[in-house]
Amino acid sequence: MGNELDEITGPVNSEGRDVNVIDKQLKVEVGSGTKLFESGIWVVGAAIAFAIGYGSTKNVGASSAITLAGLLPGLIFQFMKTNALAYLRKLQQKIQADASQIDNYLEQRVQILQNLAGLLAQSVKLDSDIMKTIAAYRSGINPDSDQTRNEASAAIDGVAARINVAFEAYPELKAQDNIAEAMRQNAYLQKEITAARTLYNDTVATWNQDIFSWPTKQIVAAKAGYTTRIPFIASAEIKAAARGTFF
Repeated sequence: MGNELDEITGPVNSEGRDVNVIDKQLKVEVGSGTKLFESGIWVVGAAIAFAIGYGSTKNVGASSAITLAGLLPGLIFQFMKTNALAYLRKLQQKIQADASQIDNYLEQRVQILQNLAGLLAQSVKLDSDIMKTIAAYRSGINPDSDQTRNEASAAIDGVAARINVAFEAYPELKAQDNIAEAMRQNAYLQKEITAARTLYNDTVATWNQDIFSWPTKQIVAAKAGYTTRIPFIASAEIKAAARGTFF
């Protein structure tokens, strides 16, 4: 049997394909089969232990005592679920820590862009919308969800892109040390944000996989009402700029 996916002889999309992140959260659920499995661990284990005990002793009292040993699989499974819950809670905290790191860099970038926009405004006529957008975020980045964090990041990326356009339109500005230094700081923070986003997305990917890990993690996640998380998504403006001609 040949390879199902053969990069040599298989069909090829010569036009390429754009890939987008699906902006949708999936809720973890378990079916009746899983619920039956969970109940069966207790019932079947006890029934088998009772049958073995009665078959060997022919005594109902002694068999009942042996039946307690049949509860051991259920107790072990309960212990595994407790560990799974602790693991998922710990992973949630890591996601929050990773997200907080992004927020810290975003807040620093807002301050840099605010200073940079002020410097540019003294030298050239800067789009007033740039100043308004920065002002909306100068109190700090404190999103309350993955969605709002994505929106804030996209808005800041858009501001930075427009500032870059203004900066490139006036080559003489590059000779001003304070503006050039602010641009370098902005570029540095963007690299740090990119690295922090990668770390965040890796943790989110782990979360999205683990909450569907059957049986223990999925059962715990379903009972807790957990859902998948949406990774960081590049804004439409940034994706459009990436398709542009640079040389």
